[in-house]
Amino acid sequence: MTSISRTRARAVETLSLDSPDTRNALSAALVSELASALADCGKDPDVRAVVLTHTGTTFSAGADLRDPPPPDALAGLLRQLVELPKPVVARITGHVRAGGLGLLAACDIAAASTAATFAFTEVRIGVAPAVISLPVLARTDPRALARYYLTGERFDAPEAVRLGLLTTTADDVDEALAPLLDGLRRSAPQALAETKRLLTARVLETFDRDAADLTALSARLFASDQAREGMTAFLERRDAAWVV
Repeated sequence: MTSISRTRARAVETLSLDSPDTRNALSAALVSELASALADCGKDPDVRAVVLTHTGTTFSAGADLRDPPPPDALAGLLRQLVELPKPVVARITGHVRAGGLGLLAACDIAAASTAATFAFTEVRIGVAPAVISLPVLARTDPRALARYYLTGERFDAPEAVRLGLLTTTADDVDEALAPLLDGLRRSAPQALAETKRLLTARVLETFDRDAADLTALSARLFASDQAREGMTAFLERRDAAWVV
């Protein structure tokens, strides 16, 4: 059963995370399928831009705790989004948690409905937002972000715009995206690719410098006793042992 659905309209390929039963959690299979679909889009001269969206009420709940992808596979997917020679636009009408925010930050343009909510929940299960920091920290205000990294609090779409995670928010996200997609359709493919290279150069420097260390940190934390307790507590819908 596929976890990614695909449609195309006027040279814009829409890739939808399509595993609503798991709230589009980032399983090993979903990460692999999304990477394959992105590779197809990157090679297809008829694709001008990619929209990354979702089915169900959640864009992504983060890593699938029952079948998590290897940290290096997630890092590779995030880099692929950043390096893709086509603009990638996130279209969000639901909730985004943990690893899902890494996907969001790796996109070039991101729009969400005002009903969307966001949270870096890693600290509440005993890990850290390690791998997703590769695009997140490079594209946001670290001082503003510190509160949400450290507390795991939920925040809304206007706050996500202030942090730099979103480009725009609106009650009708498709209405907000219409002029942006029209602009991409009017732009030359070569110019889009080279302009994206200018915009992502510093983000890719972060990947080159930090990816190995952050994937190692993620693997170490997920194997820790506190992470085992945190993930078990989450799955059992109870407070973790450290909650005071």
